[in-house]
Amino acid sequence: MSYVIAMPDLMSAAVADLAGIGTALGTANATAAAATAGVLPAAADEVSAAIAAAFGSHALTYQEVSAQAAAFHERFVQLLGGGAGAYAAAETSGVEQLLLSAVNAPAQAFLGRPLIGDGANGATGSGANGGAGGLLWGNGGAGGSGAAGQAGGIGGDAGLFGTGGAGGAGGVGARGGSGGSGGWLGGNGGNGGLGGAAAAGINGGLPGRGGDGGNAVLFGAGGAGGQGGTGLPGANGVNPVITGQAATGSSGNAIFDGTTRNSFGFTGGDGADGGSAVTGGTGGTGGEALAGAGASAVGGNGGVGGAGGNGGAGGAGGNATAGGASGSFASASAGDGGNGTNASAPGGVGGAGGTGGSATGFGSSSFAFSGNGGDGGGGGTGASGGTGGTGGAGGNGGHGGMLAGTGGAGGTGGTGGIGGLGADGGSGGAGGNVAFAGTAVTGSTAQGGVGGDGGAGATGGTGGTGGAGGAGGNGGAGGLFGNGGAGGNAGVGGHGGTGGSGGLGGIGGNGGNANSISGSSFGGDAGNGGTGGDGGDGGNGGGSGTGGMGGGGGLFGQAGIAGTAGAGGSGGDGGSGVSGGAAGTPGTAQTGGGSGTAGGKGNDGSAGAPG
Repeated sequence: MSYVIAMPDLMSAAVADLAGIGTALGTANATAAAATAGVLPAAADEVSAAIAAAFGSHALTYQEVSAQAAAFHERFVQLLGGGAGAYAAAETSGVEQLLLSAVNAPAQAFLGRPLIGDGANGATGSGANGGAGGLLWGNGGAGGSGAAGQAGGIGGDAGLFGTGGAGGAGGVGARGGSGGSGGWLGGNGGNGGLGGAAAAGINGGLPGRGGDGGNAVLFGAGGAGGQGGTGLPGANGVNPVITGQAATGSSGNAIFDGTTRNSFGFTGGDGADGGSAVTGGTGGTGGEALAGAGASAVGGNGGVGGAGGNGGAGGAGGNATAGGASGSFASASAGDGGNGTNASAPGGVGGAGGTGGSATGFGSSSFAFSGNGGDGGGGGTGASGGTGGTGGAGGNGGHGGMLAGTGGAGGTGGTGGIGGLGADGGSGGAGGNVAFAGTAVTGSTAQGGVGGDGGAGATGGTGGTGGAGGAGGNGGAGGLFGNGGAGGNAGVGGHGGTGGSGGLGGIGGNGGNANSISGSSFGGDAGNGGTGGDGGDGGNGGGSGTGGMGGGGGLFGQAGIAGTAGAGGSGGDGGSGVSGGAAGTPGTAQTGGGSGTAGGKGNDGSAGAPG
């Protein structure tokens, strides 16, 4: 059996000797290089020159080989030196471990705690407490961070000398762990852990409080309190879903009279009102009117749409027919379409305007006027975003040592939650279109009705208010000779939510077409597009929390300064305004003898103002 004995001291001495040999060889080679590499010829003949060149070539070759040997030598010295250091470190560490094991084993067996050494850290996500430090010397282990809803682990306590372990960070919605106590004779308390951020469904949506700082015992500073968790974001505004529809209004009675007497159709009934969860009923159709030669026929107007989450559509206007083959001066005026109603639910759509009725006149010098389209209803304002939650309170600072030590600073309060987004405003209802107007005999006049105006788009919902910042923790009390800890600053208020976008303006209704066989005809004007909705206002920033109180000073110390109030949160961005609805198409005019005069085009709706 063979044995290998390594003596680090002898190896280190050999390294020094070899390094000196390498240095001496390098110096000698450098000195000889100039004299050997540049040999001059003994005479001016060719033989002397050749001999000098041969010596110079050998000298250069020697220098190259010497350089390679020097590099190898240097590398060998480095490896030998590294080996000596490794053997020395192994001997030292082995002795230290053996000594510590021999000292700690009895104390661990009888007291459950070593004499010298740091405590073990709690595992991440376990919420386990940190291990205690050695009874004589050692720092406490850090507490493990908590899982969701689980508090962070408490930091381990130090022995006679050492620093307490830091508290673990709290899981979502849970408080941070408290810091461990410092050593009995000397050592600072551990810092408190961070409070967990708020989350829906955990701890009632509340954030975790910061952990308290650990206390010092006789000499040392108290640990700082942990920062509070961030507040819960406010819920985004959500417009309700509208289902179902209220009943349609009754139609107006029709009047049919073939004599020369005038006839008037009845107005259609209004649509039934629905609750905010249903669409309002459509207005009833206006009654139709029929009159003979030389008489007037007036159709009934359509009913107004019923109220509801979405506005009810207006009813169609009643048709009108007047005159006869042998009559003259007959007049037919169709009923107007009913107006759509405004939406009552957040983000609801306005009701569409009803269609204007058609009119037909027979006989010479007769008149036919189609009804106008109803105006669309306005959209509903978007739902507002929810208010952000309040930030968690900061932990209190630990007490300074009883004889001498400063109290720990209070923890900073948590940041308030962000306000929720405002929902988009509802679109305006479309304006009602217009039906046909026409006459059948020479010298008569036909007039198309005006299209209804589109409804206005609604304003976007207001962004939610940011949550208030959390309260700062109180500073720890100082020892007999020590100042109190500073109070923790309050948390910053949450950012306000962004406002919702405005609703689209309703499209204007189309003007009515007109046709006269041989007379005047006038197409109806198109309806104007509805105004686009304004963007919703951004939410207000959250308020500031209350700063913590400064800790009391010792008999020969000053009280700690109080914490400052946190800055208020910044306001949210306003929502985007949108363009107004497009204008409808004007009606066309036709006559048998030539082109009629076209109706004028309606104006586009104006764009919504930005929030």
